[in-house]
Amino acid sequence: MARFLTRRLLAIPVTLLAVSLLVFTATELIPGDVARAVLGPEASQASVDALRHQLRLDQPLPSRYLRWLGGFVTGDWGHSYTLGVAVRPLTMGRLGESLMLALLAFVLLVPFALALGLAAGLREGRPLDRVLSVTGLSLGATPEFVTGVVLLVVFSVQLHWLPSSAQAPSGAGLLTRVEHLLLPAISLVLLCAGYVARHVRASTVETLSSPFIRAMRVRGLSEAQLVRRHVLRNCLVPATSAFAIQLQYLLAGLVTVELLFGYQGIGDLLLSSATSKDVPTLQATTIVLGAVGMLVYVVADVVYALLDPRIRVGKVAHQ
Repeated sequence: MARFLTRRLLAIPVTLLAVSLLVFTATELIPGDVARAVLGPEASQASVDALRHQLRLDQPLPSRYLRWLGGFVTGDWGHSYTLGVAVRPLTMGRLGESLMLALLAFVLLVPFALALGLAAGLREGRPLDRVLSVTGLSLGATPEFVTGVVLLVVFSVQLHWLPSSAQAPSGAGLLTRVEHLLLPAISLVLLCAGYVARHVRASTVETLSSPFIRAMRVRGLSEAQLVRRHVLRNCLVPATSAFAIQLQYLLAGLVTVELLFGYQGIGDLLLSSATSKDVPTLQATTIVLGAVGMLVYVVADVVYALLDPRIRVGKVAHQ
């Protein structure tokens, strides 16, 4: 278990280094002049050249990358070209907002997807199984902006049950913030639930057809006891990877939802920095999202190892 976890943790800095090189190179290749975009089309060429020199955009790409990497590692992420504030507190603050939305969506996703998958798997081949499978596939194929618009029209415009904006007023309490985040969280849950439910259903069907389940039935265990003691535990092992994939999407794929519901999270910051050619902010948000995504997979590996005895006793780790 220790070696398994150590190998995962050691892979993070190496992967982040490769991601940083890719991100820096990609952002530097964005069409257009960053200095011109900052000053506007009416600025003189002399002012543009002066800003390019001030931002060190006239230096070679390798030296700029090494200087940026050194500053990023030491906590100096630069200043936003368009907002004029330090990038580090700006990015981390927006990340905290997105984490709250993603966490709420994940808390709703776990029981909902498990219930759907178990219900379909326990009734394999029956009408309920077909209905749940088709519904999950349909929701998974529907973009979040479509489900988001439907939720807005029904629950905000017509019924007036929930606010249309995800951004709560300044100083609002936890319950108020959760109320504002419910609609975008539900739209994300509807998109992700079908994928996880399919994994849970497949694991449920496989577990129920295994010999030890038949032996447990012969010993007199009820269906509820079988599901609670054996089926659910076996379902959690493959579902862990599916949940990790969806949690990473919830963190990195929030751009559409945050834009639709007017939420000032890291997805909104990523989009605005890309459209305004705010290179320092764009680089920081991309690296942070990559780091968080890798941490999610490490946590998922730990949970997977705790649930799977083969990894826990070290058999898989030595392969």
